[in-house]
Amino acid sequence: MSFKMVHENYNVLDLQKSLDFYEKALGLTEKRRIEAPDGSFTIVYIGNDKTDFVMELTYLRDMDRPYNLGDCEFHLGFETEDFEAAHALHEEMGCICFENKEMGIYFISDPDGYWLEIIPAR
Repeated sequence: MSFKMVHENYNVLDLQKSLDFYEKALGLTEKRRIEAPDGSFTIVYIGNDKTDFVMELTYLRDMDRPYNLGDCEFHLGFETEDFEAAHALHEEMGCICFENKEMGIYFISDPDGYWLEIIPAR
């Protein structure tokens, strides 16, 4: 028996704001979408052509407060071949939330406070 990772879910308060962020910050675009017939939820899968792995953004219509992310000790990592350009973009966007220069990595925070690690290609 074997398993293949296919997606990770993040719940979001403002779906369009999140879609815009992920496209600008990481080049992720919508691959497919599921909408509840009654409008209670929308699920959008976003990704790129580098991998089959996708992020699942879930919008729940009746959520009325920010999600509790605990200590924010979980994250999704993204490798980039142009670390300097990525850093410049994220600095311009104001979304860098933590930098570890000794390790040569940094983290950005999405509109809901989820952390995303940016790693240079090695």
